[in-house]
Amino acid sequence: MGHLIPIIELGKRMVSHHEFHVTIFFVASDHASITSLLKSPTPHNLDIVALPFVDISGLIEPNTHLVTKLLVIMRESLPSLRSLIAAMKIRPTALIVDLFGADAFEIAQEFGMLKYVFVTTNAWFLAVIFHSSSLDKQVILEGHVKGQKPLKIPGCKSLFFKDTLESLHDIDSVDESEFIGTKMTKSNGILINTWQDLESSTIEALRDNNYLGGLIKVPIYPIGPLVRQEGKQVLDKQVKQWLDKQPIESVIYVSFGSGGTLSAKQMTEFAWGLEQSQRKFIWVVRPPSNNALGSYFTIGKTDGDGTPDYLPQGFFTRTKDIGLVIPMWAPQAQILSHPSVGGFLSHCGWNSTLESITNGVPMIAWPLYAEQKMNAAMLTEDFEIAVRPKVSTTEEIVGRGEIEGMVRMMMADKEGLAMKNIVKELKQNAEKALDKGGSSYNSLSQVAQDCLHHLQV
Repeated sequence: MGHLIPIIELGKRMVSHHEFHVTIFFVASDHASITSLLKSPTPHNLDIVALPFVDISGLIEPNTHLVTKLLVIMRESLPSLRSLIAAMKIRPTALIVDLFGADAFEIAQEFGMLKYVFVTTNAWFLAVIFHSSSLDKQVILEGHVKGQKPLKIPGCKSLFFKDTLESLHDIDSVDESEFIGTKMTKSNGILINTWQDLESSTIEALRDNNYLGGLIKVPIYPIGPLVRQEGKQVLDKQVKQWLDKQPIESVIYVSFGSGGTLSAKQMTEFAWGLEQSQRKFIWVVRPPSNNALGSYFTIGKTDGDGTPDYLPQGFFTRTKDIGLVIPMWAPQAQILSHPSVGGFLSHCGWNSTLESITNGVPMIAWPLYAEQKMNAAMLTEDFEIAVRPKVSTTEEIVGRGEIEGMVRMMMADKEGLAMKNIVKELKQNAEKALDKGGSSYNSLSQVAQDCLHHLQV
């Protein structure tokens, strides 16, 4: 979901603003939220095609790192992608791949297509990927991982160990031949789901021809924020009626993404913290798991008032006047855009981050995996539109008292109001970037022009 949503939005924008015919290929999945996304209406001239499922169980070990697994899946999908492109009546002009799809450049080369990478997260993440790719693994392992020293990123914010990428924690388990930083430099350009004013210094560093010894000699195109649009999907009647009754900006929305979960002990503390805050909330709840990506389970047993057995007994009864619990999944874009929502407790996935910013909603940062700790650091330290717990949300239990305090601060205190004012300014800035003549509009227009020129050559 984290990659597919902005890819679909990029496709829509190429169709609506630049009159391209776009075909999006993705690896098949029966994930419920992906199925829901693909059922959403798409414009004419935008086709979405599922590549056949690939079984990689015989190609990996049980403890193979997630990054390597994704790269293997993409590599094993190449024959299907090649066949589908070869069968197209009109040969595509350009191939835009996901971060993990650079191996498909050989297909683009074969068919004479331009090659682009779309990095669906931010410029700082891209800088870390390039810098870590340019270093010897042992340097990262000894200094950053074992020594827990900051990883100094030239021209950018340093990466502190407490916020580092999971793949850097386990860098020995990531096959160097599979790593992606240098492969992206073989493209005709790199698109990033951010915008110039949001990360100006980092973007300028990446555009410097001498950056990392001249490693990056391809154009950098910040084209965001590309976020899921409300579309024609409507809120569930019960949710809409409940939100419509609440005062403006009085509700905190709580969601840990399309698959994020908490441990049983943390979920208990979380529920008590929300209840004790006595602030209005909507909480998208999944059963607990010791794996933050534990994700998709059925609702367990319930007590007399319908409260699931993994929440404190009687929770639904005690919070019926202040809260609404939604099992498993909710239409996030629609909820965040509702006038009653004034805060978002989020796992800090980049899609959720951008959806929060573009709706002018400040955040409580609760990162779980991938690059989410990096995003949380940016939101709290650089943008000042979020607050995060004092302890690691992946290694320690955040107590109910701290949760209560963060919610109260976000929804009622001066500090929360200051964050709301800043994020509303960022919202306006993001809108200008996407409007005709804005920085992101112009970046994508340049890509479109290059594609048209290539077609005419």
